[in-house]
Amino acid sequence: MRKLWSLKRVSVQLVDCRKSSEMVDSSNSRLIGGKDLSSGEADQYFDFEKKCFSKTELLKKQHRPTGEKPYSCDQCGKRFAHSGALNVHKRIHTGEKPFGCDQCGKIFTQLGNLVRHKRVHSGEKPFGCDQCGKIFAHSGALNIHKRIHTGEKPFGCDQCGKRFAQSGSLVEHQRIHTGEKPFGCELCGKRFAQSRKLVTHQRIHTGEKPYGCDQCGKRFAQSGKLVTHHRIHTGEKPFVCDQCGKRFAQSGTLVEHQRIHTGEKPYGCEQCGKRFAASGNLVTHMRIHTGEKPFCCEQCGKRFAESGALIEHQRKHTGEKPYGCEQCGKRFAQSRKLVTHQRIHTGEKPFCCDQCGKIFTQLENMVRHKRVHSGEKPFGCDQCGKRFAHSGALNVHKRIHTGEKPFGCDQCGKIFTQLGNLVRHKRVHSGEKPFGCDQCGKRFAQSGTLVEHQHTHWREAFWL
Repeated sequence: MRKLWSLKRVSVQLVDCRKSSEMVDSSNSRLIGGKDLSSGEADQYFDFEKKCFSKTELLKKQHRPTGEKPYSCDQCGKRFAHSGALNVHKRIHTGEKPFGCDQCGKIFTQLGNLVRHKRVHSGEKPFGCDQCGKIFAHSGALNIHKRIHTGEKPFGCDQCGKRFAQSGSLVEHQRIHTGEKPFGCELCGKRFAQSRKLVTHQRIHTGEKPYGCDQCGKRFAQSGKLVTHHRIHTGEKPFVCDQCGKRFAQSGTLVEHQRIHTGEKPYGCEQCGKRFAASGNLVTHMRIHTGEKPFCCEQCGKRFAESGALIEHQRKHTGEKPYGCEQCGKRFAQSRKLVTHQRIHTGEKPFCCDQCGKIFTQLENMVRHKRVHSGEKPFGCDQCGKRFAHSGALNVHKRIHTGEKPFGCDQCGKIFTQLGNLVRHKRVHSGEKPFGCDQCGKRFAQSGTLVEHQHTHWREAFWL
């Protein structure tokens, strides 16, 4: 059974020489705390440069040549300047962890690690910054913190020259150059260059969201996401564009925005060469090539390439219309539909055909219109090869092959392949005649019938 040494047991062998009030400087004698160590206990601790060493260790320290490492590990060959360091190292091979925490049972290979660990339970933070007063549990954490004030970055990358305040940050950075991803997910196999990225990723599988908003209760898998979310409540936008003054809640959004000014598009598609200002747009674009649709509606099973498209689709099931027009009160499920609708009130038609000058309220209407000039018909039927200028026309055409008639009359049950045909049919039941002749006032249920009627006036005028 492994023997665990508590701090209490080990401390019997340690003497704090700095606190001793009775020290006699003699070549063969020492008094520590009133105890004569000259005989029987001659190999106790001496004060040397404010540190305690045994007599044997002190002699070795004083006479060892600089750089000499006389102690060697018989398993891996690694060498050490002190026997104590070798003994600690050997525990790597043996797995021995002789120092145990008396509160939680966690065990350690080194006494110093146990001492530091116990501060987790006690809350002790003995190391304080002399500039800002912040306190730390470990001296190493204090030293790193001080570099915030000094600006010191002692660790430099030998490939690109970038410098870091912490050695760990340098190690992580170097993986950018090497492509190394040493941390792998046991569930899906995805690999990461940083251990914390793996921890965050694993929450996708576990569903864990340890960070909660104290205002609305929403929970997050990442602390950074919570910080960003808090700005919704506070309205804080700490990141500002130095060219136009626009402010943002997230630094990443600012970086993407600045590319509007610079025109930079750093993300390129390897298959078609199209470039993007945001990495997320590239990821979404790549699904055009792969056909991937990772977002699935739980109610009808329909799949989407973008999460936003799924959210909009789900509103068909819920009937939610969160976007309302301030002028007429009409509501929409999609924000872009509201923007387009508002142009009815403003009369704005921002999209202009460069060939005939015709203007449009919607970009897609202009794109479709330009096919009149170009003769382009990009949508082809995979059964008969017939081509169409508009995707909607292709969808209607396909019903000829499938026999599908999705539009049914709720009064007589007659079904139709096109919505427009159903609308015209329902006028038979309602008696509605929305198309009127401007010469004689006669009214008609269908525009085509009105055109035929108007020909009678034209013929009469021709024979007069």
